[in-house]
Amino acid sequence: MVVDLTRALAGPHAAMMLGDLGARVIKVETPNGGDDSRGWGPPFVEGESTYYLSANRNKESVTADLKSPEGKEFLTRLVRKADVLIENFRPGVLDRLGFSTAQLHELNPGLVILSITGFGHDGPDGGRAGYDQIAQGEGGLMSITGAVEPTKVGAPIADLLAGMYGAYGALAALHERSITGKGRVVRTSLLASVIGVHAFHGTKWTVAHQLPERVGNHHAQIAPYGMYRTADTSIQVAVGSEGQWRTFAPIVGLDPEDERFAVNSQRVAHRDELTASIEAAFAAEPADVWLERLAEKGIPAGKVRDFQQVYEWEQTLSQGLLIDVEHPTLGTIQLPGPPLRFDDNPYAGARETNLPPPRLGEHDESVRAWLDEDA
Repeated sequence: MVVDLTRALAGPHAAMMLGDLGARVIKVETPNGGDDSRGWGPPFVEGESTYYLSANRNKESVTADLKSPEGKEFLTRLVRKADVLIENFRPGVLDRLGFSTAQLHELNPGLVILSITGFGHDGPDGGRAGYDQIAQGEGGLMSITGAVEPTKVGAPIADLLAGMYGAYGALAALHERSITGKGRVVRTSLLASVIGVHAFHGTKWTVAHQLPERVGNHHAQIAPYGMYRTADTSIQVAVGSEGQWRTFAPIVGLDPEDERFAVNSQRVAHRDELTASIEAAFAAEPADVWLERLAEKGIPAGKVRDFQQVYEWEQTLSQGLLIDVEHPTLGTIQLPGPPLRFDDNPYAGARETNLPPPRLGEHDESVRAWLDEDA
């Protein structure tokens, strides 16, 4: 069982991932308003925030004022039965509520505690509040995103990555507990999550001492690899090897042995010329013609879809990435589904039935009755 004390996105996303895998997730919310994201909109549908709906499937909701004696007693009872507790308070808040790490492990020595913060729980900036866009900027991600000026990623990627890193860390700690019998604290942060995905941009600086630069919709170190205009709309092409280059070049009327473009390093150095040549060729035909032509030659290419096109795409549907759930007030709604599939389960995630994001306090009675069973 997972106790979810989190709000907004990073923590709720981590808890939802565990719920997708079959865990019972009990989300503890403040009685007055609950999770902040319940109020984040528009859009709202019959009063329900679509933001909240995105991060809270496969959970139950209970309300408790953790500053009150009754709320503290309720959380104490939950902790004693829990396998994982997830929190994303600012450092020190849980301690002041009377639930420090030591106190939590006194209540339940096997408890795995996942703590997600903005910039880490210690260090000179350990107390800073964490918000996605600020972390994207502070963590360097915005400096390599965009064409002209630093640009944030369209999705709240720092929050989502922190949730993902946190969930896999919690699973590792649970595996360790199966051997040792003891729980531990797993920590991550928005800052850590952003730096964790620097990939080759990071080593470009740490090893080569070169600052990565923004290259817009093109790969920083491979060419041609990016978005190109055709007669009607843009498509994306990824030429990832010299063999692919020798196949691709004649399609757009280029000599693969042209000294400007013969190897990848030269193509990167002459990227602007290469892009202009490709787009001059692409201008002769619409996108669908080029996509078919490239597919015939085995060159990776694709459309740039909007969200309607993504969720109506047969490939999306075939992968279980859109699920139906029965919401207590909205009726049957569709949600983006769990991104994992298991061979022995035809459903998205590891559950046979996905639960809708709960109404605030929807499970107050049932969870408290469950706790009373062992009282």
